[in-house]
Amino acid sequence: MKKKDVEFFKELLTNRLEELLHQADNTVVGMTDPKENFPDPTDRASLEADRNFMLRIRDRESKLIKKIKNALDRIENGTFGICETCGEDIDIKRLMARPVTTQCIDCKTKEEAQEKALGI
Repeated sequence: MKKKDVEFFKELLTNRLEELLHQADNTVVGMTDPKENFPDPTDRASLEADRNFMLRIRDRESKLIKKIKNALDRIENGTFGICETCGEDIDIKRLMARPVTTQCIDCKTKEEAQEKALGI
């Protein structure tokens, strides 16, 4: 992979990481703010449903943060853009679509087919 491509992905991943961390901070602040006391149980249930939904989103984002950090580590050690399964270069189009990927499209397709066959 070209040095300019690596720098592009490093900047892209760093910006996305900062954005996710900022959103996580806002969620924590929003959840710790004292809320109104709702006399109507329906209003309270609606608030709780919204909170649960937000927590599920943040959980997914937490997993993405870990993947982004791993991708940044791979950039630093020179293994970014190399498939961890077959050792071939990952196509730049795939990296543009999913910069945190660790597998080329062929290996990922085979892995997904195997998972489907095993019912995982």
